[in-house]
Amino acid sequence: QVQLVESGGGLVQAGGSLRLSCVASGSIFRIFGMGWYRQAPGKQRELVARIASGGSTNYADSVKGRFTISRDNAKKTVYLQMNSLKPEDTAVYYCNVESWSVYWGQGTQVTVSS
Repeated sequence: QVQLVESGGGLVQAGGSLRLSCVASGSIFRIFGMGWYRQAPGKQRELVARIASGGSTNYADSVKGRFTISRDNAKKTVYLQMNSLKPEDTAVYYCNVESWSVYWGQGTQVTVSS
């Protein structure tokens, strides 16, 4: 059984920062890509950022230059540093891990007030 536990969400004012973390535990021995998705009310879930096993990254255009994804393979952890947050970043953020299967976290709420 594999678990993804996210942390770091919360309420922040526009222009502020948050750092999300996601730790994978359980029977997961090989991790390929790791990423963050988000879903705002009434909208589809969308990719925010992804980092491959070799370290290459890709970002949604809306977060480029503001968000940074990183990973610690030894700790089976992926991070999302979010700076210069905007109200439109408000959403539930989900961790995603690709192994021989794909796993999702339970989601963490990020709310940015104007």
